[in-house]
Amino acid sequence: MSCGPKVRIGVLGAARIAPLALINPARENTEVEVTAVAARDVVRGQAFAGKHNIGRVHETYEALVGDPDVDAIYNPLPNSLHGRWTRAALLAGKHVLCEKPFAANAAEAREIASFAAESDKVVMEAFHYRYHPLTLRVAEIIASGELGALERVEAAVCFPLPKFSDIRYDYSLAGGATMDAGCYAVDIVRTFGGSTPEVVSAQAKLRDPQVDRAMTAELRFVSGATGRVRCSMWSARVLQLSAKVVGERGKLSVLNPVMPQSFHRLTVRSTEGRRVERFSRRASYAYQLDAFAAAVLRGEPVETSPEDAVETMGVIDAIYLAAGLPLRRPT
Repeated sequence: MSCGPKVRIGVLGAARIAPLALINPARENTEVEVTAVAARDVVRGQAFAGKHNIGRVHETYEALVGDPDVDAIYNPLPNSLHGRWTRAALLAGKHVLCEKPFAANAAEAREIASFAAESDKVVMEAFHYRYHPLTLRVAEIIASGELGALERVEAAVCFPLPKFSDIRYDYSLAGGATMDAGCYAVDIVRTFGGSTPEVVSAQAKLRDPQVDRAMTAELRFVSGATGRVRCSMWSARVLQLSAKVVGERGKLSVLNPVMPQSFHRLTVRSTEGRRVERFSRRASYAYQLDAFAAAVLRGEPVETSPEDAVETMGVIDAIYLAAGLPLRRPT
């Protein structure tokens, strides 16, 4: 049992992702304690707190961010509310772990990033896969030069979500496949490609005139390398979780870069031969929480900074515009 300082975290909303992303990993992390929750429905908040052994329930989000016994806020609210409540948490002097995507659009992301830069608080976007050893190893292989100069980077995040009443299909809440699944694919291509690409073209499959249920976009990097992101929440491509990096001397492919704790495979083919590498089954969310606590308690840097989030949101905006769809908006 650690006797050192702990990061006391409050949860905004009784979201389904919270146990997976925060509450369960916190149980094995001696530097973190989930101490409070607030939900729009107090009864639901009380039930959530009872189920997960959270000691304090606030009746409003405002009360939670103002709680002097809370050091940091976990923000898993709908996409359109991410910016608003990250800003509120910072104003209240809290650190923030904000679920992806960081904001409703790039303009809001820039505003929040600027606000965060003026504070002395940690603000981290919850792209948990970035902290897993598999992702770190892919970056190491690319940086080593084993693959040679990069020629193409692709990522696909496709899964079925046939419940069309889900908030992830709600335009007023900044929904859409590119926001929910595609933000991973965009971030993966940016991370493995080493820079932010421009969007050459994009084609959407629609749930309604404003909301995409699937998206494919072609990309181009300043180096001349090309890329592609593919995502869907409902399409003929039912399930695909993959990434591919092709260089002049070799290529690598990753099965399930998003949640490698469930299943994964990294395959590398180069002049050095073919090999398969496997990694820890520890949850990517646990590695993410380690990094968040280290940043708050010891000032260690984070991979998924607000500035990084601005770049990802810029690509998402460009994809929507190229596909002829409106940008998402904050509420």
